[in-house]
Amino acid sequence: MELSDLNELELDLSKIGDWPAVAKALVILLLCGLLGFAGYYFIFSEQLSKLKDVDAKEIKLRATFEEKQQKAANLEAYRKQLDEMRESFGAMLRQLPDTTEVESLLVDVSQTGLAAGLEFELFQPSGEQNRDFYAELPISVRVNGKYHDFGRFISGLAALPRIVTIHDVAIDAPNNDGLAGPRLTLNATVKTYRYLDESAE
Repeated sequence: MELSDLNELELDLSKIGDWPAVAKALVILLLCGLLGFAGYYFIFSEQLSKLKDVDAKEIKLRATFEEKQQKAANLEAYRKQLDEMRESFGAMLRQLPDTTEVESLLVDVSQTGLAAGLEFELFQPSGEQNRDFYAELPISVRVNGKYHDFGRFISGLAALPRIVTIHDVAIDAPNNDGLAGPRLTLNATVKTYRYLDESAE
């Protein structure tokens, strides 16, 4: 039997057993194809979608694992670095005076200026300004002296055992009387700091 003969046959579904072999083969192939498509659509496509999700999750978990593994490998270095930071922070805190030492620090600042050969016109502490964990005490100063005396004064402030900074520096040259070389005037804000413990806050 040839394929062209199938067009002329009237195939009765109730007598499939009597159909020619070619017709039976085509029906079997069609049913197998439908069954395969249905199996793929209803079973395998969902499984493949889940597989893609699991693959994506695996990639994320691998990245997280590698990141945590790297941190774990460097844990000892992190601990050492944290200890160094705590030690450094403690050393800086020790440079901030407590309440009882601020007065002596103010004396140190004025004596540093006098030792540098400066003449004070103004030495005016302002009110404390609270920051995160410290208080800032600005002192407005106006001193007269030679340029190199100013350098010695600032160098002396830097050498103090406590933290002292200088801000808003302005140097003027007023009229000089010609005695003992040119005299200059330095206007600045000197800031010193005090540690705020929990009880002070």
